[in-house]
Amino acid sequence: MPGFTEALKGSRELELTAIGRKTGQETSRPVWFDQEGDTLYLVPVTGTDSQWYKNVLRHPTVRLAAGGAEYTAQATPITDPARAAEVVQLFRARYGADDVAKFYPNPNVAVEVPLA
Repeated sequence: MPGFTEALKGSRELELTAIGRKTGQETSRPVWFDQEGDTLYLVPVTGTDSQWYKNVLRHPTVRLAAGGAEYTAQATPITDPARAAEVVQLFRARYGADDVAKFYPNPNVAVEVPLA
């Protein structure tokens, strides 16, 4: 785990691997993230319509990879609109408001992953 948190410091995105809710197969994709203390936050690009988000609802165990390090944890959906908006604001601060608006057309939910 220390190797993973260290790898996050130099990364703008990480690889998220989730289990397909229909296929049971692993599926991976790059995602943006923000870290606040011992928590990682992810925002599905198309919100509740994102396939990886739907997969996490069914199978919350995810594998994250950055800089050659991996970490497996339980992802928890953030469905409260006010809390999801706070996470989106973290993304705006990290990646820029224009890019977040461009790449996240429906940021109506978020996901948190504990690092501890």
